[in-house]
Amino acid sequence: MAAESVAQGKADLNPSDVSIAMQDGQAVLLVNDQPFPVHGAGMGFTEERGIASLAKAGGNAFRTWDASALDAQLDAALEHNLMVLVGLDVGKQLQGFDYSDTSSVEQQHQRLLSIVEKYRNHPKVLGWILGNEPNLMVDANGQVIPADSKVYEAVGKLSKDIKAIDPHHPTTIAFAFTATLADDITAAIQAIPDLDFVSLQAYGALGIIPQIVKDMKLTKPFMITEYGPLGHWEMPATPWGREIEEPSGTKAEGMLARMQGSVIDDPTGQLLGSFAFLWGHKQERTPTWYGLFLDTGERTASVDTLSTVWSNGWPGNRAPSAWSITLNEQPPDKGVRLGSSEQVSARAIINDPENDNLTVRWELLKEVDERSHGGHFERRPDAAELNDQKSTEEGEEFGLTFTAPATPGEYRLFVYAVDGNDGGATANIPFLVVE
Repeated sequence: MAAESVAQGKADLNPSDVSIAMQDGQAVLLVNDQPFPVHGAGMGFTEERGIASLAKAGGNAFRTWDASALDAQLDAALEHNLMVLVGLDVGKQLQGFDYSDTSSVEQQHQRLLSIVEKYRNHPKVLGWILGNEPNLMVDANGQVIPADSKVYEAVGKLSKDIKAIDPHHPTTIAFAFTATLADDITAAIQAIPDLDFVSLQAYGALGIIPQIVKDMKLTKPFMITEYGPLGHWEMPATPWGREIEEPSGTKAEGMLARMQGSVIDDPTGQLLGSFAFLWGHKQERTPTWYGLFLDTGERTASVDTLSTVWSNGWPGNRAPSAWSITLNEQPPDKGVRLGSSEQVSARAIINDPENDNLTVRWELLKEVDERSHGGHFERRPDAAELNDQKSTEEGEEFGLTFTAPATPGEYRLFVYAVDGNDGGATANIPFLVVE
């Protein structure tokens, strides 16, 4: 049957039967009665080529946050034998959705049920995420507080009605890793007893998930539906409050270290699988912080790290790695301040495992005007002119001299290196121009 017909969710298709069982003391996800340990990523691509790269890297599944591009994504999943954990975009209090508004809640309920009805028979559907981080709520002072109980009441009704029309796929909620996590999960399970498994999302805290699961006495199986580099809220900042991003090589090393004993060799016996974030690119604090790919399409070292975990081997040609960046010999944590139109010298250390010739590009951006919360949309900041620039290269050291902007303000200098083999590296440094 053509992929186009499959993606339309026609009633005569046979869905994959997905269930959870205990085998030798381990919770196991079964797809058509066969064990299916999830080695996946959150999908940021909608085009076939980007999704195909996940299968090439050894992944077997991806997750979404909504159904806006699901037809194209399911077509590609079918073509490349990937399963899809479908995200249903349950409204968030953090974004102003009012769960006391019964009319809006019912409209949402019917809209999400219609999505399930449309796609429930697709053979590549793995299950349904009933909301991404609905527990992430802050008060007027920015402190995390428990979500309104009406959130879980609404999701509970949704889960019940989904199961009535789709008995073949499990349901879950993806929880943000907050200070109220244990209480959030307890409240959700009480309101939604038929929830099949819990999904957790953690970055710096990835390595302690097994201990958290043990401490909260979680009895349900769980997935890790987001993990990746250290989050911007977990990193040091400049004196003027701009978060400092790790270079791409450091990100890959840190992610692998945090995967040990959590994603890899889970000690709890309850982990069903995991999804790295983000198979694609996005703007969040910077255009490079969370994407596993550059916006020009090259994969970073983190993709190769995931590939070796998923397929037990490095790719034939590995991506380059960036390790440091300085301005006037000062690293990012020194809070670099420059004078208006000052002459500046930047240096970055970047290497390639195969010693491929690297093509290096520098970019200067203003900082983000309005910072997003909870991964919501954030506008890419405007570019600024790199005046009087001159590049140098000596071994693994790549340099740039330029004239600082004449206009005072907050800026960030980026360096990108590509190897001509679909691999790329990046690093950046924030700085302040003063009068």
